[in-house]
Amino acid sequence: MKPDLFKAPDYYLLDDLLTEEHKLIRDTARAWVKKEVSPIIEDFAQRAEFPKQLIPGLAEIGGFGPYIPTEYGGAGLDQISYGLIMQEIERGDSGIRSTSSVQSSLVMYPIWKYGNEEQRKKYLPKLATGEYIGCFGLTEPDYGSNPGGMVTNFKDMGDHYLLNGAKMWISNAPFAQIAVVWAKNEEGRIHGLIVERGMEGFTTPETHNKWSLRASATGELIFDNVKVPKENLLPNKSGLGAPLGCLDSARYGIAWGAIGAAMDCYDTALRYSQERIQFDKPIGATQLQQKKLAEMITEITKAQLLTWRLGVLRNEGRATTAQISMAKRNNVAMALDIARDARQMLGGMGITGEYSIMRHMMNLESVVTYEGTHDIHLLITGMDVTGFPAFK
Repeated sequence: MKPDLFKAPDYYLLDDLLTEEHKLIRDTARAWVKKEVSPIIEDFAQRAEFPKQLIPGLAEIGGFGPYIPTEYGGAGLDQISYGLIMQEIERGDSGIRSTSSVQSSLVMYPIWKYGNEEQRKKYLPKLATGEYIGCFGLTEPDYGSNPGGMVTNFKDMGDHYLLNGAKMWISNAPFAQIAVVWAKNEEGRIHGLIVERGMEGFTTPETHNKWSLRASATGELIFDNVKVPKENLLPNKSGLGAPLGCLDSARYGIAWGAIGAAMDCYDTALRYSQERIQFDKPIGATQLQQKKLAEMITEITKAQLLTWRLGVLRNEGRATTAQISMAKRNNVAMALDIARDARQMLGGMGITGEYSIMRHMMNLESVVTYEGTHDIHLLITGMDVTGFPAFK
């Protein structure tokens, strides 16, 4: 087992923009990834198995709802702290970061923002410690980029709601204790409901044969006349804007996380270029390899500046959905490009599990699609700058 020798790049001395608390939080997460994730992740990815033993550690480093107030079990941290934690976890693996960001932004966030006090006190503390793992049901087999077309629905049966439908591509679904599910009522209005494992008619079949996010558990949510107690309806926001508000938080975390994957690929390629000898010299001494590395560090630095500024805006409550979309799209595409170039630099070794690059590349093929595809985020920016929606 190779030791984790990762050294984070900071070409523009961006650590100077962080508080001592930010750096402590980041370094704690980084040390945990080096100790707990890096030594095992290749094996779990090869076996297509989620390492459940990481859940308590994720909770300890603030991986579950770090910005949730302490009164509900969260750490009460700011948005830059949240981003830095996501960056370090995804440096380990995108699938582990998916588990963390789904729990934080797609399960804890809506219960905190859209739920009532009873729901917050019932679920958030257990989610913060990892005693409960949650999932988020929005995407359906026929409705991905157009979630407003969903057909999952619920009817008022007097003393409960009756939920029917199906969700697909759901991270954490196979072992989640609760699901925050978005469905239409009889008037066609979208609402969030908390569905608990064990409710009759609720099943979560696992999705197999993935080439990507292999160390993350993905599944479906099937609702066959599920009786949901009325107190499980999230009362404080409805309409499509409710789940999209959760996605804003999750996409923000992804923008930071993708930098982590990119930094790991860059660091691996840089060290390899200094050690690999061809034609009697290190390949890092050749112009073509230096070009690749120079472009990698440039793009990483630009992404770091983008997310830091976005984090400041999030802390001030001024970040827009379109700004978050720009960062998610840019940073994931950047990370994917770096993974591909880094893989080429390693030659045949780049496709083996001895190095992390190919795993990152395959993972990023999912990240570039989920929570808004590369093209959909482009259209969000286009609509924002022109005023014309081009989705239809």
